[in-house]
Amino acid sequence: MKMSEIRNMETAELQERLADLKKKYESLKITHIVSPLENPMQLRQMRRTIARLMTELNQRKGN
Repeated sequence: MKMSEIRNMETAELQERLADLKKKYESLKITHIVSPLENPMQLRQMRRTIARLMTELNQRKGN
């Protein structure tokens, strides 16, 4: 997900997407511990997307 897409989203939608991604990330991480993922780069991509969402939310709170 690109920052331009994130900036166009509403705050409530960002929070909802963030909560959903955090749950999916934890689930994926546990799955990876039990048996290796086919594409372990998913973890990095998801973690970075979560960081982008959190960054945008923090910037909106600051303004």
